[in-house]
Amino acid sequence: MEMPKPGPEHARLAALVGSWEGEEVLQPSPWGPGGTAIGRGVYRSVTDGMAITQDYEEEKDGAIVFSGHGVFTIDPASGDVLWWWFDSMGFPPDGPARGRWDGDTLILNKSTPRGDGRYRYTVSGDRYEFSIENRFPGQEDFSLFMRGSYTRR
Repeated sequence: MEMPKPGPEHARLAALVGSWEGEEVLQPSPWGPGGTAIGRGVYRSVTDGMAITQDYEEEKDGAIVFSGHGVFTIDPASGDVLWWWFDSMGFPPDGPARGRWDGDTLILNKSTPRGDGRYRYTVSGDRYEFSIENRFPGQEDFSLFMRGSYTRR
C-alpha cells in the first residue's frame, strides 16, 4: 500500500507555517475583562506535511497570560479542515473544530457543552487575521470575543 501524501488542502494550511506576532483586541467575557494583548504563534509542518502544529502565547502587560497548542489536519473522507485545540484553561478539546476554506478565509466551527465557537483565519502572504466569535448557552447570536492581526516574523 502506498502511503498517503499531502494534497492541495494540506498546502493551503502550510501557508501558516512560520513565526507570527500581532496585536489582539479581546472583548470582556467570562474569562476576563478584555483589552489589548500581543499574540505570538509558531506553526510547524509535521508528520511529512500531513498536519500543522500551532504553539501560541498571549501577552498582556509584559506577562504571558494564556497559552495554547493546536493541531490542524485534513479529514480524508470529507476534505474538511480539522483543528484540535489545547490550552492553559485546561478544558479537554471535546473533538476538533471543523471547517473549510472560503477564498482566503478558513472558517471553522465547534460546539461544546460551554457553547459554540466560530473561528476565522484570513491568510494573505506574510499577514493573517484571526477572529473568534462565541455563542454561550442561552444566547441566540454569536458575539465577537477576539480579533487579531499578525505578521510573519
